[in-house]
Amino acid sequence: MKAILCNEFGLPESLVLAEIPSPSPAKGQVLISVKACGVNFPDTLMIQGKYQIKPPMPFSPGGEISGIITAVGEGVDTFKVGDKVFALTGFGGFAEEAVAEVSRTLLMPDDMDFITASSVMYTYGTSYHALKNRANLQSGETLLVLGAAGGVGLAAVALGKIMGAKVIAAASSDEKLALCQEYGATELINYEKENLRERIKTITNDKGVDVIYDPVGGHFTEPAFRSIAWKGRYLVVGFATGSIANLPLNLALLKGASIVGVFWGAFSNKEREESMLNFQELLQWFGNGQLKTHVHAHYSLAQASEALNEIIHRKVMGKLIVIP
Repeated sequence: MKAILCNEFGLPESLVLAEIPSPSPAKGQVLISVKACGVNFPDTLMIQGKYQIKPPMPFSPGGEISGIITAVGEGVDTFKVGDKVFALTGFGGFAEEAVAEVSRTLLMPDDMDFITASSVMYTYGTSYHALKNRANLQSGETLLVLGAAGGVGLAAVALGKIMGAKVIAAASSDEKLALCQEYGATELINYEKENLRERIKTITNDKGVDVIYDPVGGHFTEPAFRSIAWKGRYLVVGFATGSIANLPLNLALLKGASIVGVFWGAFSNKEREESMLNFQELLQWFGNGQLKTHVHAHYSLAQASEALNEIIHRKVMGKLIVIP
C-alpha cells in the first residue's frame, strides 16, 4: 500500500511517499481501507517531535480516518468486514490502509459521507469536551473563541450557538470572520485591526467574557484573560502561534477565574464512556442538520506535505482532508 512516512522529525517537506506492506489488525483492532483522513494541528507537531505522543519511526501522520473495514482482529465481534466506520488512530491515517482500536472506532451513520466522517472527531470532539466537560458552558453565557475560523475554533463557534451562548468570534481577517458568522457568531473581532480588550469591553458592557476558548496562545492570551468575567473559565486548548504565554496568576485571583486545561486525547482514552456519549450527542446534531463541517480543501497523499504546511501557516478555514 501507499503511505506518507515520517522517517525523521522535521517539517512537512521531509515526509516521503512510499510503498509499504499493509498492516494487520491485532487483538481488539480492525483494519480499515482509508477513504478520507482529517488533517489536524497535532499532526504538524507530531512530525516535528513536539507532540506529547512520539510514535516509533517510521510512522505515518494522520489520526482521524473514515473508511471501510477490510479485516478484523481476534476477539472483535462488534464490527464486521464491509462496515463503514470512522476512527481515531492517533497516527497512521495518511495511508491507503490503517488499523484502529475497536474502542476508538464508530459506525458511520447511514446519511454521513466519508469526508464529513473524517472531519468530526478531532475538531468537534475537542471543542465539545472543552465547552461541556471543562467549562460547563451554560445557556445565556458569553463565549469568546480565539482563532475562530480554524478547525477547532469553528467547531467551538457552532457548538456555542447550539448550547445557547452568545458567541464572540475573534480571527485575523474579515473573510474568516464572515465564515464564523455563518456558523453562529453574533459578534466579530478582527484582532489584526482592532484592540481585543477594548472590543470585548464594548461588546460585554465592561462585564467581561464568561468562557474563553483559546487554541492560539501567544500574545493574545494575556489581553483575553484580562477581559474575563467574574468566575470566568479560560480554556487552554492549544498554541497555534507556537508560543506559550506567561500569565500573571494574580489575574486569576482578582477575577475569581479558572484556568482550565483541555487535553481531549487523554480524555478520550481515560474517560471513554463519557467521550462516546459526547459523540452520540454530536452525531444527533449532525443528523438533524444543526452541525456541519466546513472543508477548506482536499489533498491527495502526494500533496499531504502541502496540507500540513497550510495548517502550520494558519491559512486554513475549517478542515483539510487527505484522500488516499
